[in-house]
Amino acid sequence: MRWAFVAVLAATLVAAGMVGISSAYHSGGAAECTGCHTMHGSNTYLLQGSDPSSTCLNCHQHTGDTGPTSYHSSTAPADMPAGVPPKQRAPGGDFGWLKKTYTFTLRGTPTTDDGNLFGHNIVAADYGYVVDPNNATAPGGTFPSAQLGCTSCHDPHGQYRRNANGTISKTGAPIANSGSYATSAEPTATSAVGVYRLLAGAGYTKGGVTFLGNPAAKVPSSYNRTEAATQTRVAYGHATTGGHVSWADWCKTCHSNHGAFPHPNDQQLGSTIATNYNSYVKTGDMTGTAATSFTSLVPFVENTSDYTVLASHAKNDNTYLQGPSGGDRITCLSCHRAHASGWNHALRWNIEYEFMVSGTSWYGTDTTPGDTNANKHRGRTSTETAAAYYDRPATQFAEGGQRLLCNKCHAKD
Repeated sequence: MRWAFVAVLAATLVAAGMVGISSAYHSGGAAECTGCHTMHGSNTYLLQGSDPSSTCLNCHQHTGDTGPTSYHSSTAPADMPAGVPPKQRAPGGDFGWLKKTYTFTLRGTPTTDDGNLFGHNIVAADYGYVVDPNNATAPGGTFPSAQLGCTSCHDPHGQYRRNANGTISKTGAPIANSGSYATSAEPTATSAVGVYRLLAGAGYTKGGVTFLGNPAAKVPSSYNRTEAATQTRVAYGHATTGGHVSWADWCKTCHSNHGAFPHPNDQQLGSTIATNYNSYVKTGDMTGTAATSFTSLVPFVENTSDYTVLASHAKNDNTYLQGPSGGDRITCLSCHRAHASGWNHALRWNIEYEFMVSGTSWYGTDTTPGDTNANKHRGRTSTETAAAYYDRPATQFAEGGQRLLCNKCHAKD
């Protein structure tokens, strides 16, 4: 029954020309009940899948994808055999990276990069996603890894809404449409819009932790796409009142004490860091200008809570590449992807080696074969490395000497 429903839904989306852009299925709130539930099932919560995340992946993963596909957030194993990267390029990343384990020899020692190190290990039994074997609880927190799933962070019923007065609530005016996209309608006196990505809000409790509010953001309607030519810019905002919390505080719901010596987070960049960011083009090139300095490999939080402003900045065509001012902020997502990435700890770039490119090519087992320092590629092919950087050409960076993107802010290279 569930697969028949999914097939009909997929066919409907194709017929409507919606593959490759945002889908109206959730419409900012509760979707069709039968998309996730079956009235006469014996499953807990009468779910279509054996667990909540499997139910989500009934729609958000599809075997046979040949490239980034709209609302898909996971690549099926059949579509990413050895040497082939996951397909999706959404800002949050592709959970498929969790299933890519790499083995290589590092200075004479056999070494493994386990896929479970590449992001949030959701539990989705129907799709082969299992409990994090390394962490019993969230790093820096108490959330049980065995309970981690899509609904740990996203409210499956989408009850949180943004109202016409700018506040977020769990009840009130009906949710008329999504509030996530740059093209989404704004709330009115008689209707609300959904919060960004159906994220958990104030009072939402899972695994013994409770969220205190929702963060602010807008994303282009076409967001799951290669960045080979143009970037996908999510406009992250800073709002802390009326049911909002900052992005860092939202992540801290689970990662409340992450690291003994944490990197500054949720702090204003200040003039020095903002100047570095705006000037930095690549290693050895500090000729950039603020108007064109943005990179989605190092995003930042804008110091605004105005959703109209954020919507005007959420672009995928490079028409808005304005860099930060001193009042803008660093956050968790400046360095990490929310779901998973091609690198350890869901980082946006490889921090295991000081350089990023090999001449005009990405590092890979095929471009630097037999290299005694496998930290350059960590067992990945150059195609996989390129995918981890969302298909950017390596020629965007300093030939043979591009150092890590920590320098986008710190300019130590």
